[in-house]
Amino acid sequence: MSSSNGLNFNCALVTGGGGGIGKALSQWLISEGKKVIIVGRTESTLRETSSEIGAAAYYKLDTGDIGSISQFVRRVIAEHPEVDCLINNAGVQRPLDVNDFDLQKADQEIAINISGPMHLAIGFLDHFKSKPSSAIINVGSVLGYNPFSIINPVYNGTKAFVHFWTMNLRTQLKGSSVRVIEIAPPTVATDLHREREDPDDNKKEKNSSALTTDEFMEYVKKGMAENKDTISAGMGLELVDKWYAAYGEAYQKAADAYQPK
Repeated sequence: MSSSNGLNFNCALVTGGGGGIGKALSQWLISEGKKVIIVGRTESTLRETSSEIGAAAYYKLDTGDIGSISQFVRRVIAEHPEVDCLINNAGVQRPLDVNDFDLQKADQEIAINISGPMHLAIGFLDHFKSKPSSAIINVGSVLGYNPFSIINPVYNGTKAFVHFWTMNLRTQLKGSSVRVIEIAPPTVATDLHREREDPDDNKKEKNSSALTTDEFMEYVKKGMAENKDTISAGMGLELVDKWYAAYGEAYQKAADAYQPK
């Protein structure tokens, strides 16, 4: 584990930065004196949010459009060589029934939640390794630890990928200048549920365990200050702790034995 806290970087690129958790993370980082570049699919939202929070820049990108990512990475590095942190926050959550399954929607969800973040991380990796310190922060979900939201079978699987990918990425990059952090939110009052029958079922008035973005950010700030590799919040704290209590020791043995090529 790094001896510094999770904020040992200067300029963060935040996907899904136009609203929700991405916007909240961006606002906080700016308040901590960091430069922030926000990324998203809707230019009008990006323009408005960038102006509101004082972002250094914004870029339009659909993280599910995998073919555009390598060019995007080259452009960002050329225009902002100071970038030394990637926050993979963009994601979609879709109710899907396997008895009447929409493969096109599922494929798009996998592209946005898995392939996009992976291509971005690998795309920026050599640039980040050239920095004295840098960070890749992947936003997963407690549903990657326990898929109890049965109506979201693809989302749950994508967040399990984010969890395991982040663990292995951290292990393989041990000893480099790149810090790897996972944030695993519980239910937070954002527009993530916009495709559900009730898009507001993640709001506090309808779900007593839901957190506001402000409440969630207090946990993130605390986790960063405590130099945690995995940060959750609310009901997610117990779930993540139970997972690591069950499997963490076995994984750590494998990680300790890992020999990079």
